[in-house]
Amino acid sequence: MKKTVTSITAVFMALIITLCFASCANTVDKTGLWENATYLKDETFGKGEKSIQVEVVAEDQSVTFTINTDKETLGEALLEHKLVSGENGAYGLYIKTVNGILADYDIDQSYWALNKNGEALTTGADGEKISDGGHYEFVYTKS
Repeated sequence: MKKTVTSITAVFMALIITLCFASCANTVDKTGLWENATYLKDETFGKGEKSIQVEVVAEDQSVTFTINTDKETLGEALLEHKLVSGENGAYGLYIKTVNGILADYDIDQSYWALNKNGEALTTGADGEKISDGGHYEFVYTKS
């Protein structure tokens, strides 16, 4: 009986440790650029037919958002959940803030590079048609 209780206790402790590591693995530190971030861990938004992932990368840290949407473009899906903001210009939406993190070229030559599957997009977010399973990255970049 004592051996069974010890085994159950060991399994229970291993489960707690595993859950602690799993919950910490997707969390970023609230330092540097991340001080003003809206979300510091991976999150899921929406209930649409298409599911995309948007990774936000800054200062060697990242969080990933899973967005379930019926919107047609990446920009619409991001704006729907208030994950980005910016200004409308001649070429469409110029995104300055992603997840609460500001990148403003006029202030410090920083900007958000937008990639799909690791490759730079030739369109802006509001011109990028999304399909189920797409993976996008916003990478904080400074010239």
